[in-house]
Amino acid sequence: MMKKNQFWQYLVGAIAITLLIPNIASAHTGVGDTSGFWHGLAHPIGGLDHILAMVAIGLWAAQIGGKALWMVPSAFMLAMAGSSVLGHFGVSLPGVEQGILASDFILGLLLLFAARLPLALSAGIVGILAIFHGYAHGAEMPETASGLAYGFGFILSTATLHLAGIGMGLAIDRYQPKFQAQLFRLGGGAVVIGAVYVLVNH
Repeated sequence: MMKKNQFWQYLVGAIAITLLIPNIASAHTGVGDTSGFWHGLAHPIGGLDHILAMVAIGLWAAQIGGKALWMVPSAFMLAMAGSSVLGHFGVSLPGVEQGILASDFILGLLLLFAARLPLALSAGIVGILAIFHGYAHGAEMPETASGLAYGFGFILSTATLHLAGIGMGLAIDRYQPKFQAQLFRLGGGAVVIGAVYVLVNH
């Protein structure tokens, strides 16, 4: 159980890290040139809300360990790819922006409090959260053949962000085992503060 003084230490550290994050524009403009592989590749990394969630999933998977290391990110990727089809064809899904932002808070808190849930439940949570991210990507997918390239681009970009989170988590496990719990929680706090930043500046 985390003590109050520990919580404030993590929070201060998270705020310090978040202040170093540049002011990144939201990815969900709904307009502009979104055709082709490079635009799909750039879509997830063009919004801080996406980056926070993708990296947090990798970190959480590493924090849980075992089969979660690949099953949790895979569940997100599959659900995201499926929901992107809904967005592409204009199927109505209310609260997409709110769902994306909520995913940042949820994933950040799971990390912050070192939540170790059953594997099926962990995969189910990220799968549900992925629906909103995938829908946002799919809504900007062009209707031409380049839409396939666009889809491949945002899937590859998402996988890269997951791997970045997993890499950071594995590095913590290997090189900082003494401070493992604190560093994972610091990462969770940074995600939560980042989500607050997005909310305030949206």
